[in-house]
Formats: sequence, structure tokens, C-alpha cells
Amino acid sequence: MKRNYLGGIVVLCAGLWLGSCSVPAVVTQKNGLSLPAAYPGSTTDTATVTLHNWKSFFTDTSLLALISTGLEYNHDLQAAMQRIRSAQSEVLLQKGLLAPTVSAGVVSSLKKFGLYTMDGAGNIATEMTPGKLIPVNLPDYFLGLQTSWEVDVWGKLKNKKKAALARYLASVEGKNLLTTQIVSAIAASYYELMAIDHTLKIIDETILIQERAYELVKVQKESAVSTELAVKQFESRLLNLRAFHWDLLQQAKQVESAIHILTGRMPVPIQREQQFFEAAFPALIETGVPSALLQNRPDIRQAEWNVLASNAELQSARAAFYPSFNITGSLGFQAFKPDLLIRTPESVAYGLLGGLTTPIINRTALKANFQRANAGQIEAFYQYQKAILTGYVEVHNELLRVKNLERVFDLKNKEAASLSQSIDIAEILFKAGRASYLEVLLTQQNALQAKLELVDTRKKQFLTTVNLYKALGGGWQ
Repeated sequence: MKRNYLGGIVVLCAGLWLGSCSVPAVVTQKNGLSLPAAYPGSTTDTATVTLHNWKSFFTDTSLLALISTGLEYNHDLQAAMQRIRSAQSEVLLQKGLLAPTVSAGVVSSLKKFGLYTMDGAGNIATEMTPGKLIPVNLPDYFLGLQTSWEVDVWGKLKNKKKAALARYLASVEGKNLLTTQIVSAIAASYYELMAIDHTLKIIDETILIQERAYELVKVQKESAVSTELAVKQFESRLLNLRAFHWDLLQQAKQVESAIHILTGRMPVPIQREQQFFEAAFPALIETGVPSALLQNRPDIRQAEWNVLASNAELQSARAAFYPSFNITGSLGFQAFKPDLLIRTPESVAYGLLGGLTTPIINRTALKANFQRANAGQIEAFYQYQKAILTGYVEVHNELLRVKNLERVFDLKNKEAASLSQSIDIAEILFKAGRASYLEVLLTQQNALQAKLELVDTRKKQFLTTVNLYKALGGGWQ
């Protein structure tokens, strides 16, 4: 008998040992990216970047009011807050699984054992109370506490809690990233609207000039100085400008609608600055060194937390292959009749059970969960590397764009000034008969194109400043 006990213990220990030893190996990812020490062409040696609050970065009061409204009522941002609350609940759930559970309850049951069983054969000849045999249909009542606890020996549950906490922090960074995107999108749409307003002014001024030229060529046609062809050319040009005017008004409405969606409110008139070229640029930003992106950009921090979460999930999936230790217990009153239930000490009942189990055969589900966690960990790592590369490239591109647009704006400004002067010269020559109507139309068209390109360049300067602010991680503080 003793040998049988020893043999059973040996077999059990061997099974536990084999189950814990055959744990799949973790597949590791390749080495990560290393950021350069500085941006190309950058002379700054600042190790960190002081990110401005959007309230201090933007100076336009109308834009500040729009951003404030957007951050309060934007529906995507409100949904992100609910995702954060959901992630908080998951952290509490995993924390609760680490502690024992205790429940109070009343349990009633009815048992009937077969007569040809050990229990049935014994009960039929056994007295439960003096002079009364155990009934065939045996009631059972229990009133008390029950508890269960999985002792987290290998850290399976602790790693699940770590993963939930990392997911929660990633959701917070996701909200910060969304805030950055909303602030930038509202600012970009606002500057787009200002550019359309200024383009409308240019078109209206050009229409006035074209109307004067149209009236002049009609007079010349009546005096036989000009032809009907010239009249039609000036008329078609005037009609084209008027159509462009209405198209710009429609574009302005579309941009306003986009702002209404971003700010989470029904359409209302949007107040904005009337001066476009005189409007001040947002504050200049110190770019710092590329490594500062790791601390400042919400998308990089979010990806980093996802890596930590996936690592913890992988460790939890790996720990599932090891033996688990569970403890269950109960304490209360138990009897076969309700009136005997709370009689002490006869009805006092308690139990305590501890078990050590490990999976040995058919571990397909455990292996699949482990492989999924391993693949998820590698995917999170590559997403993190992509976020770093994307952040660096975005800052690099915007820095180049800032410098190039300064040169482009200076040249376009000179071009527009020169062509604006040529309009007056062309009209004088046309009146004197020394220039054809085609030369006048071409001069007006070139001048208008130069002015429109100048407005577009100015708009790009505003948008580039906003994009650089977003690329460096600002916009959510």
C-alpha cells in the first residue's frame, strides 16, 4: 500500500515537472531603430523641447475659442474618454482576480443515491437521528461563506494586471493624440478659411478691374477701335471670375462644416480674423533633438505602452503552462432540516481544499494563446518602431518645408507686386492702342494667378507651423 502511494506521488510529480518544462520558446524581434543625434541642418543642441500649451501657442482669439469649444464638445474626444473609463475598469478587474473571493449564500439541495452504491447501501441502514434512518431523498441545507483563491505563484495574474494597466495608460495617450489631432485640424481649417476669405477679396477686386476693362472694350467696339471678338473675350473672362467667386463661397461653407463637426456643434457663423497676410504666425518652436520625440509625442508613448502590455500578456500566456495552485474553502451551518440549520456546534461545517494542477495532454488552446500573444508582442514592437520613424520623418519634412516656404513666399511676393504693376501699364497701353486686348487679358490672368499662389504659399506657411507643432508632440497639454 505504501508503495502504491509513493508510486502515485512520483507519477504526479513527474507530470507536473514535464508540464512545466515543455513551455514554448519566445520568438524575439529584430533590433530597433536608433535615432540620429540631431535633425539634418539643425544647429540646436537642446536635449528637451518645451511644449507650449495650445492656449499660449495660438494667439488668434477667434481660433482659441474654436479650439476650446472643440475640446469640450468633440464627439470623438468624448468617446475616447469612455474608452479610458473602460480601460480603468479592466485594471480593477485584474486587480480583483489577484485577491481571494468570498461570497455568502444559502444553498439547498436534494440527493438520492442509488441503492447499489456505497452511499446508498450505507444510508439505508444508518440512523441520522435516534430511531430515524437516513431518508432516501436526502435534503441538504447550507448557510455560510464560501471562498476561492488562485495563488499567483508564477505571476500569471500579476502580468495580466500589468497588461491592463499598460493598456489603460495607452488609452490615455490615445486621448492625448486625439486631442493633438483635433487642435491641429481646427487650426488648419481656420487658416484654410482665412485663405479663402482673402482669395475672395482678390477675386472681387479682379472682377472690378475686369468690369472696367469690359466697359472700355465695349466703348472701343462702338467706336470701331476694337472688335466683337475682344468684347466676347473680356465678357467670358468676367463670367469666369464671377463663377469662381461663387465656387469660393461654397468652399468656405464646406470648411465651415468641417469645423462644425470638429467642434461638435450645429452650424453657426464662424468668427475669424479679416487680415490674412498681417495675421501673426503661432509662436516659434524649439525642435530639440530627435530623442525628445520619445517623451513628447503621444502616438510614440501610446505605442510604447502597447509594447509593455503585449510583453506582460506574453508572460502571462507563458505562465499558463506552469502548475496552478488553487485554494477553496467554506464555513457555515449545514443540516438536513431547516430547523436544525443554526444549531451549534452540531451543524457547524467547514472545509478547506488546496490543489496543484498542470496541463499535460491536449494543450492546444494554451499553445495557440501563447503564439497569439507572442505574435502580438512582435507586432506591437514594430508598430512602436514605425511610430518613432514616422515622428522623425514628419519633423524632418516640416523643418525643411518651413525654410523652403520662406524663400518661396519672398519670391512670390515680388512676382505678385511686379505683375500687379503690369496691369496698370497694360491698360494704359491698351487705351493708347499700343497693346492688344489679348495682352491685357494675359497680364490680368498672370497677375491673378500670382496673387492666388501668394495666398496659397502663405496658407502653407500657417499649416506647416501647425504641422510642426503637432509633429513635435504639442497640442494636447
